[in-house]
Amino acid sequence: MTNLSGNIDYYQPPQTLDTSGIQDSPTGVRWRIFLLACGASFLLYLHRYSWNVVGPKLQSEFAFTNTQTALLFSLFYYTYAAGQIPSGVIIDRFGPHRYLSFLMLAWSIAVTAIAHTTNIALLGLCRLVFGAAQAGCYPALTKVSRQWFPVGQRTMLQGWVATTSGRSGGAMSPIIVGTLLMGTLGLGWQSAVTVLGLIGILYAALFWLVFRNTPRDHPGVNEAELALIEAGSVSQAALAASGAPTHLSPSKVFRNRSMRFFVVQQFMDAGSDVAFVGLLGKYFLEARGMSDAEMGLVASMPLWGGALGGIVGGFLNDRMIRLTGNRRWSRSGVGCVGKIIGCLMLLLVTQQTTGQAAGLCLLIAKFFSDWSQPTTWGTCTDLGGRFSATVFSIINTAGTTGGVTMPLIFGMILDRFTRTADVAGQATSVTDWQPLFMLLAGMYLISGCCWLLVDCTRTLDTAETANSNQS
Repeated sequence: MTNLSGNIDYYQPPQTLDTSGIQDSPTGVRWRIFLLACGASFLLYLHRYSWNVVGPKLQSEFAFTNTQTALLFSLFYYTYAAGQIPSGVIIDRFGPHRYLSFLMLAWSIAVTAIAHTTNIALLGLCRLVFGAAQAGCYPALTKVSRQWFPVGQRTMLQGWVATTSGRSGGAMSPIIVGTLLMGTLGLGWQSAVTVLGLIGILYAALFWLVFRNTPRDHPGVNEAELALIEAGSVSQAALAASGAPTHLSPSKVFRNRSMRFFVVQQFMDAGSDVAFVGLLGKYFLEARGMSDAEMGLVASMPLWGGALGGIVGGFLNDRMIRLTGNRRWSRSGVGCVGKIIGCLMLLLVTQQTTGQAAGLCLLIAKFFSDWSQPTTWGTCTDLGGRFSATVFSIINTAGTTGGVTMPLIFGMILDRFTRTADVAGQATSVTDWQPLFMLLAGMYLISGCCWLLVDCTRTLDTAETANSNQS
């Protein structure tokens, strides 16, 4: 159909279900799968954001500089980036069930090992394994969204999975590790991280037992629920009959102008986000003089903002598509506006007189920045079609390239603007954080501008488009 701007819009609203021959009400297995997907996203961020506690402890124990600590932190992103596209291809070919179960087990063991080695080389190896294991999670969850959620609900539910659940895990990480396990229960940081690892191992086993790749693979899904999930989607039988290609050509991906700007957008978005993963704990501990317990609560504030933003952004995106009929500008508008407002809030952080006020500014910045996360997932699904895991893996590779590059730049900036001052008769290192937050604001601005140039209707899955337009 044609949208309000005159462009072809490949979205088709869910069709009226043909219930002839279906006597039972739809089962609710898809909601169990939804909760499993949310749990996997929560677990990924719970483990990844533990660096806000682990990083400063390792820096103190090994006497690392900011740049050296940033290098150790960035090792995660080398293998995380390298594993994206291979993971996407594997998931599109074999499905996420066994692969994601194995990945969760592997990264849970790796994060535990980080807390129990005093050898620098082994510490670096654990970070590399940790990154490689987490690489396939979100490509897999993109596939889960496409296979298990009805077309008209995908963006909203993707927001709950990717942003709300993920950011909630990140927000809970400093609270669980710093405030609860270390502050309240008195555990050492190594024991606290070990608890996180054990939770991950148990969850990997649960996922293996309960999850299935598609509704048709799950014995608990009845015909009514299957029809509900597949309404508005192109049948796999129709695609097979059309002789549709079974893989996505890399050259085709990068001939797509929207994909090129989407890649730049994600580099800026994810590259800036590593500051929230790796530096917030240090900022509140050192620049704002907080204890571990206080830091755990305040450092979680931006992540709660991101979690709420994911709910609002997913709802807003689906709502705008329904109201305007314009999928292209609904996606781009939400993405751009969120990043611009986030940019303005980052410029205000260092102007605040208290750590709590700075945390509030970061919360608002992440709220508006992360309401674009469901849009990112939805755009990957729109552009990729059957190859959504591959497209997401390409976009996430761009983001993790930012994750490889930016921690080193952030570390060098902090070292460049660190000086020794006399505080109460003692020589103390004092860091000016304003240049870092100005850089982050600039990255948000570029990300927002790129969203205006991403047209999600220019799908790469032309075979599915043709079948959609005929159905």
